[in-house]
Amino acid sequence: MPVIEVEHLHKRYGEKIAVDDVSFSVEKGEIFGVLGPNGAGKTTTVECVQGLRRADGGSVRVLGLDPLRDRTEVRQRVGAQLQESQLPDKLRVREALDLYRSFYRNQADIDELLTDLGLTEQRNTYFQKLSGGQKQRLSVALALVGQPEIAILDELTTGLDPQGRRDTWDLVERIRDRGVTIVLVTHFMEEAERLCDRLAIIDRGRVVAIDSPAGLLTRVGSEHRVHFRPVEPVEDAWLLPLPDVTGVSHDGAEVTVTGTEEVLQAVLSVLNGRGIRYTALRVAQPSLDDAFVSLTGRSGRPTDERSS
Repeated sequence: MPVIEVEHLHKRYGEKIAVDDVSFSVEKGEIFGVLGPNGAGKTTTVECVQGLRRADGGSVRVLGLDPLRDRTEVRQRVGAQLQESQLPDKLRVREALDLYRSFYRNQADIDELLTDLGLTEQRNTYFQKLSGGQKQRLSVALALVGQPEIAILDELTTGLDPQGRRDTWDLVERIRDRGVTIVLVTHFMEEAERLCDRLAIIDRGRVVAIDSPAGLLTRVGSEHRVHFRPVEPVEDAWLLPLPDVTGVSHDGAEVTVTGTEEVLQAVLSVLNGRGIRYTALRVAQPSLDDAFVSLTGRSGRPTDERSS
């Protein structure tokens, strides 16, 4: 039986429909991604799963329980790192963990958590003195302090630098290795592709696809793209007849050639054979962002709109 089952979930705020007929299930031991741009309805969905919000329609089961009726039991078995959370400035890291641990019947070893999350040296540091990455790791530690069966991580790496983001990805994988099922809410395509076993892509409050990252990529085909800026003019007629080329397009001075995995060699053979000089050559493979555009008709890149 899935550990989370969401069926035909609806949630509105006044006239705004935040979640519109969302259904998905999460299997034990997987990292399940809820992916979409800011404002897509991701956070509202998982807040209904946690029992933090009451849905206007549909049903939610978590470990066979109703997250509203069985709120106390669900909170004992599900840990959550919220999108936005704050602690008192003068609360020390170890004090925070001791406090939160007291709420649970199954209590994690705090020293082990501090080690696993790289916070041992900050155990006596005030919350206000922590860096952004350290606050994120503490938030994850608080989500794990009750030894949950499920951890919900909402926009875990927002605001982190690239290295901090990759360190956090390693942490998520270690959490899964501890036997914890993870629901990862994110708008970062690279993060979802790196971590998730399966993904629900949500756009405008609806699920538009559920699949593995590889499965989603197959929906946009296997075309590769070669981008370059020729110094001398390049005729489309030189490229289009090649068997590995399926299309040629222009965006100002940049030329984009689509085709098979061998399209780069085909393009280089034409450019070098005709003595054409070029700059800014790069090759792009299909990405989750391409899949999102294909499925929704718009980019999945984040905007300034607040998540919901």
